[in-house]
Amino acid sequence: MEEQVGLWWHRWVTRWADTSYPEAEVSLAEMEMSIGLLFRAAGGDHAIRVAQASWTSHTGPRQWLQLLAGTGQRAALPCLDGESLALPSRLAVFEELTLNRQLYVWLAAMAAVFESTGDWIADNRAATARALQRFPGLRDRHATLVQAHLRQRPRWDTLRPAQALAEAAVQAALKGEDHAETRVAAQDVSPVWLWMTAADTSTSAREGRPDETGTRADSDVPRPGSDVRRRTREVQSPDARRAMLLPSKVESILTWSEFVKLDRGTDDDPDPDAMAAADDMEKLTVAPSGPTTAARVRFDLDLPSAAQDDVQLGPGIHVPEWDWRSRQLRPDYCCLQERMAQPTEGFTPSPGLRVVARQVRRRLEVLRSAPQWRYRQQQGDAFDTDAWVRYQVERSSGLSMTESPGVFAQRQRFERSLATLLLADLSLSTDAHATNDARVIDVIRDALYVFGEALHATGDAFEMLGFSSVRRQHVRLQHLKGFAESWNDASKARVGAIRPGYYTRMGAAIRGATQRLAQRPERQRLLLVLTDGKPNDLDIYEGRYGLEDTRHAVQQARAAGLLPFCVTIDDQAHDYMPMLFGAQGYAWVRRPQELVHQLIQVWTGLIR
Repeated sequence: MEEQVGLWWHRWVTRWADTSYPEAEVSLAEMEMSIGLLFRAAGGDHAIRVAQASWTSHTGPRQWLQLLAGTGQRAALPCLDGESLALPSRLAVFEELTLNRQLYVWLAAMAAVFESTGDWIADNRAATARALQRFPGLRDRHATLVQAHLRQRPRWDTLRPAQALAEAAVQAALKGEDHAETRVAAQDVSPVWLWMTAADTSTSAREGRPDETGTRADSDVPRPGSDVRRRTREVQSPDARRAMLLPSKVESILTWSEFVKLDRGTDDDPDPDAMAAADDMEKLTVAPSGPTTAARVRFDLDLPSAAQDDVQLGPGIHVPEWDWRSRQLRPDYCCLQERMAQPTEGFTPSPGLRVVARQVRRRLEVLRSAPQWRYRQQQGDAFDTDAWVRYQVERSSGLSMTESPGVFAQRQRFERSLATLLLADLSLSTDAHATNDARVIDVIRDALYVFGEALHATGDAFEMLGFSSVRRQHVRLQHLKGFAESWNDASKARVGAIRPGYYTRMGAAIRGATQRLAQRPERQRLLLVLTDGKPNDLDIYEGRYGLEDTRHAVQQARAAGLLPFCVTIDDQAHDYMPMLFGAQGYAWVRRPQELVHQLIQVWTGLIR
């Protein structure tokens, strides 16, 4: 009975101490797309993703009910760092639903122009001024948010002197008024929901820092599904100076191996208890391992032996890599090793796949032989309405003085000048099951076969390569079919022999494909990338580093006169593909079994 009464009391006091408005709650999930669009349109960094903010403690004043219930000590404050815009997963700050939505919009607009100098109040005042100047339409919304938030702020004249001074400075800054020179941190006052905080940059330097082997200690650990942006801090390992100093208990000698810094394998599934513990922690502590056994003993994907590995073609090709942190291109940083599968038995497609290939081949044969329309002609078979409207607009504005505009369309037959290079991702993730009966690698194999059959029928030049990687010195290019080769049983056998490889250093593979395709004499040159996930590798090629390098490689391909396009089956592709290939530079396949038809459809649309 005593426990039940205590439970009732806890529920009652916690409910009454809650200052939020659950009935007016707005979630980040329903606003994420709008926030990301506004943030990037306003000039925010294209590589920054929207994530959930972590809970942090503050020492600001609380209401007496919060003190009684022991609540109100932590808050998920908006935070901006070099990789993410962390926002609360839910906002119920105001009584009105509209205000909570507008708060999300305001935070996205201000984050786009936020610059951290270390002075929290000054940084937010400057960001507020820049946001209102760039978006005049937000002035009324911002004023409404400020007035609503000021009504929620504690009265500074009822606080202790130090707290009153900090709160007075915050309220004056919210109103746009001058305040006393007071250095205030975000955790010193009650949460200011209209402002941003800057993440501690001490840990961002740790991220991506290679150890003595050139790899990150956590690079091969599976990432859990949580999208919470957590704060971390770096400390020195307590046993760094006395690694082998053990307690004096005799029984501890039998467990000395537990103190050796040795990387051990982990289960495939993340520990839910560990994730819950991480959510309860304000900061995750990270300690560098140093030159220990962990730097010499690595559990990694083993490369096959020379007898079992694919045949290497040539000494390798060195390509550069873009380092976004230093804003420079590292010359000859990666080594591309072209390989060809060992001779195997011929590839025998299934009867259903042969039917699909025959249907696609017939469709493309008709497309090649059919005449095509040429617009803006001086004479022709039909009237070009778009050209006529464009001419009238230009004439009325004084931009065009010609008396004989091209306002006709004509059907003509002409030879197509086209070269296509298909670059397929053969990383280890393709070993996952796409359906109950087939893996992703099987779906890719079918798509490559149908693609080869279709383009062989059109007579257009094409090449097919696969790629995977194990760090920068071992980027594997799988030779499937070259431009100078015909589509025969040998190339089909190489397509049938593809298997899941290692990791996805996409930037280096795109640069290698660009060098090959740029040498072609055709007028139109397509670079099709087929993948199932983000760029990644064992070393620092993770997160923003890999995304920025891939983006730079795509830009180089466009500068070389190529047309890069990506076909992906990743469900999260919309979060990063617009950054890599542009909003119109990729296609997402909802179901992997539709990859064959989607690939051909994309190719058909690009050549028209």
